Amino acid sequence: QVQLVESGGGSVQAGGSLRLSCAASGFASRTYCRAWFRQAPSKEREGVASLDSTGAVSYTDSVKGRFIISLSNDENTLYLQMSSLKAEDTAMYYCAASLTPYCYADAALFDYWGQGTQVTVSS
Repeated sequence: QVQLVESGGGSVQAGGSLRLSCAASGFASRTYCRAWFRQAPSKEREGVASLDSTGAVSYTDSVKGRFIISLSNDENTLYLQMSSLKAEDTAMYYCAASLTPYCYADAALFDYWGQGTQVTVSS
């Protein structure tokens, strides 16, 4: 059974940093697409960053240069290092996995989701 468990969220002031973690079990991480999504109140869920089976990464424009997605050496934990945080980064952040080697932007194409971790940035 595949499980994704996020941690690392919290409250931080604008300009600060947080590192989110997503512990995975039940599948070989490297062979699939892994991604971070976020959803703010009254907004649609949006893709933040993704990492596919080839190691290629992708970021939404609003976080480029500030966020870094990476995978642990044992491939079991996905990270999202967030720096220079802004108030507009406030959202529930979700880890997701798609049983495809390449990543797609559509959240509906992802097969597994974590429970989410809240990030709140105060200005």
